[in-house]
Amino acid sequence: CFRALCCKGPPPPRPEYDLVCIGLTGSGKTSLLSQLCSENPENIVSTTGFSIKAVPFQNAILNVKELGGADNIRKYWSRYYQGSQGVIFVLDSASSEDDLETARNELHSALQHPQLCTLPFLILANHQDKPAARSVQEV
Repeated sequence: CFRALCCKGPPPPRPEYDLVCIGLTGSGKTSLLSQLCSENPENIVSTTGFSIKAVPFQNAILNVKELGGADNIRKYWSRYYQGSQGVIFVLDSASSEDDLETARNELHSALQHPQLCTLPFLILANHQDKPAARSVQEV
């Protein structure tokens, strides 16, 4: 019994998955990742460009590339798609009709992109706590 415990060696490595997180500015991408990483929500700064966070779970690690959602950055999103194994699309469910339409167009572009079209997508309708939030059916 002692030999089995002391000679067991390190635990096997957890599998890692590379994801890309996209959405318009202010949709809550940075807040989502900070929450998943148990970081202080008071220090959140909007992402300009991109950032990468390792989100640890018990059985896996998600390496998430968060891409800034500003208009002048969205045109470069596709440069960061290569190697992705899944997509998280975050939208602000309390945004204006114009912003919601822009988010819809960006989502459709991502769904049709050759490097993403076969990948699993998680679509999060964020800001459900706001009075102007639309339900998932409305979005």
